[in-house]
Amino acid sequence: MTAVELLQSILASLPEIVVVTGACILLILGQFVRKGQELFLVAASVAIVLIAALATLMLASEVRPAYTGMFIADRFAAFFKVVFYLATVLTFLLSPKYADVEGIGGSEYYVLLLFALSGMMIMASATDLLSIYVGLELMVLCTYVLTGYLRQQRRSNEAALKYVILGAVSTGIFLYGVSLVYGLTGTTQLDGMAAAVVGDPLDPGLLLAVVFIVAGLVFKVGAVPFHMWVPDVYEGAPTTVSAFMSVGPKAAAFAVILRVFLNPLVAATDVWIVVAVIAVVTMALGSFVALVQDNFKRLLAYSSIAHAGFAIFGVVAGGADGIASVMLYLLIYTFMNLGIFGAVIMMRNGNFSGEVIEDYAGFAKPHPGLALLMLLYLFALAGIPPTAGFFAKFYVLVALVERGFVILAVIAVLLSAVAAYFYIRIVMVIYMREPERAFDPAVTPLVRAVLAVTAAGTIGIGLFPAWFLRLARESILGG
Repeated sequence: MTAVELLQSILASLPEIVVVTGACILLILGQFVRKGQELFLVAASVAIVLIAALATLMLASEVRPAYTGMFIADRFAAFFKVVFYLATVLTFLLSPKYADVEGIGGSEYYVLLLFALSGMMIMASATDLLSIYVGLELMVLCTYVLTGYLRQQRRSNEAALKYVILGAVSTGIFLYGVSLVYGLTGTTQLDGMAAAVVGDPLDPGLLLAVVFIVAGLVFKVGAVPFHMWVPDVYEGAPTTVSAFMSVGPKAAAFAVILRVFLNPLVAATDVWIVVAVIAVVTMALGSFVALVQDNFKRLLAYSSIAHAGFAIFGVVAGGADGIASVMLYLLIYTFMNLGIFGAVIMMRNGNFSGEVIEDYAGFAKPHPGLALLMLLYLFALAGIPPTAGFFAKFYVLVALVERGFVILAVIAVLLSAVAAYFYIRIVMVIYMREPERAFDPAVTPLVRAVLAVTAAGTIGIGLFPAWFLRLARESILGG
């Protein structure tokens, strides 16, 4: 690599460099922050992300390959990085009051979130299986620690242990697939692999390699049969971490899936049949198991599994429309899911956790405004018009029908109807029951800001869905 190529590579990865450097500086400065000054950590963390976002937008005007083909800065990566920035900043804003109640404040918490963000950013721009692995491990190692951040709680320790063990297994499976691909094609770069299999996509060894890589990635998405960790981790982790993991790492995994599997490497029909089966089973399991959940966080975990299945339908559809529908779905999901998690987080005050659905009985009477926001998020997650959640599902269904997968579209609609029940059940608890306790939600100015942003996104995208879909599509065609 020449000096010019090195400088070009550094420029292409400038957002990642900003985040990593900022995290290291914050780790040092955090040692001088005294109790009661935690807002400095939030402000510094948000500033780091905003600087990275500015660099990303400046670089999005053209395609910039880097590091001898292992990394690329393009509009596709920029779209996903904006989703990551949004999820991370909103998590930062939700954290101060919650961290104070749980006693987990400290610079390490924000630094780990920043390093996890940098891993997701690398995954979005990676064009080589090895660089994908580097980003993947950087992300998951941080989320392992964050999951067990409530060190005094047994369920947090248990969740972290399960996550580490299952995550290590999935990583081993992914790396085995990578080794098979390299042995069969002589390269780990995505473009090189695509060129190597043109004319013979049904090679059994290569298909086996693809299956292993798929298994490693769908674990991060939380798809069946690699979903077992999701409910335990979401319940045991700090709620702010559960909120972050429900959108950020999931979107990063989908960014990799869209880069890896929408090329001639998986042109084989057999692979798409497997992916379609995964989508159906994932959505079915998430929808039906969520029906019997009493814990709000576990319900949202199974809801996350169901939504992952619906997004995978967009991957099955493929093409520019299918990819764009998945990208729009993930953007909308970020707003509505962080919104409902924000509502759960604001209920954590004193000795009240707000994690049991029955705890919200009659919440609408003393707090009609907050209840209305919860209604908005729940209706959006259910896909009820005119919220953005309806259009997230609508465009995926359109992509399926246009590609001839009508049966899959019908199945998706039927399973969405099942999923709508458990969201509406929560609405009924909030509005149709008498209050059984006094509510004292921790609605700080930062929490209000998060609820305002997520509500605006949930409503705004619902008002102009075609514009956002066009933006996603242009990110593909222009990137």
